[in-house]
Amino acid sequence: MKIIDKLREERIHISFEVFPPKTEAGFDKVMEATEKIARLTPAYISVTYGAGGGTSKNTAKIASYIKRELNVESIAHLTCVSSTKEEVRKVIANLKELGIENILALRGDIPAGAQFPSGDRFHYAYELIQEIRKQGDFCIGAACYPEGHVENEHKVDDIKYLKQKVDCGVDFLTTQMFFDNDIHYNFLYRIREAGITVPVLPGIMPITSAAQMKRSQELSGTVFPRRFLAILDRFGDSPEAMKQAGIAYATDQIIDLLANGIRNIHIYSMNKPEIASAIMQNLSEIVKCQG
Repeated sequence: MKIIDKLREERIHISFEVFPPKTEAGFDKVMEATEKIARLTPAYISVTYGAGGGTSKNTAKIASYIKRELNVESIAHLTCVSSTKEEVRKVIANLKELGIENILALRGDIPAGAQFPSGDRFHYAYELIQEIRKQGDFCIGAACYPEGHVENEHKVDDIKYLKQKVDCGVDFLTTQMFFDNDIHYNFLYRIREAGITVPVLPGIMPITSAAQMKRSQELSGTVFPRRFLAILDRFGDSPEAMKQAGIAYATDQIIDLLANGIRNIHIYSMNKPEIASAIMQNLSEIVKCQG
C-alpha cells in the first residue's frame, strides 16, 4: 500500500524508523528490534540508508521483510550522493522487484570538509526524485527542515528548494527533528503560503541521554528550548531518569501536535522498541479518542 493513501485517511497514523546494522554481526539484533516495533502496529516503518551507502544493501532486505513477513507497510530510504546514477537505478529496480512501493528520496550527507564525489551522479534530491518517478509507480517521500537546512544561510532558499523537490513528484514530506512545536507550526504556515500542499509529518525524536542530544545537535543544528535544557540539566546524570523524561517530553510534543489537528506523526525511534512502546502506551487512549 502506498503511504500517501494512508496519510489521506481521517485518522491518526504513528510511524517509526529503524536503521540497518553497521556490520553484519549486528543484523539479528536489528531485526529483533524491528519485529518488536512492528508489534506496535505502526502505520509504517521507515528503513534508513547507510551513511555513505555502507549499509545500504540491507535497507531493501529489511524493508521487504517488514512488508512481507511482519505485515506492516515500509518505506525504504534512498540517497544518491554516495552512488553513481547506474547504481541508484539498480537499487530502484531492486526495490520494485521486491514489491516496495514507497521510497524516501534523499541527497545524503557530504562529509564535513569533503568535496562532492566525482562521477556520473545525481547532485540534488530533486534529480533523484525525477529518476524514481521515471522508474515506476512509487509513492515518494522527501525530507524538510523546519529550522532550515544547515547548508543554506536563508530559510527562503530552503522553501524554494523544497518547492522544487515537491514539484518534481513528492507525495509527502517528513521533517527533521525539532523540539519546539511552534517552530513546526510556523514552518507549516510558510510552506503553505509558498504553495506546498502535500502532507507534512512532524519528525519527533525522544532524546534520552546527553550524548544523544549532542549528536543530534551536531547533525542537524537544531535548537533545544530552555524547557528541554532544564530537563537535561536536572536528569542528564541519571540514565533511567533521563530516559523517562525524554519519553515524557516527546509524548508531550506529540499530544500537542494531535491536539492541534495534526494526524500523522513520525518517530525517530533509533532501533529502541522499549522507547517506541512507552510512547505508544502513553498515547493509547488519546489515539482511540482522536482516531
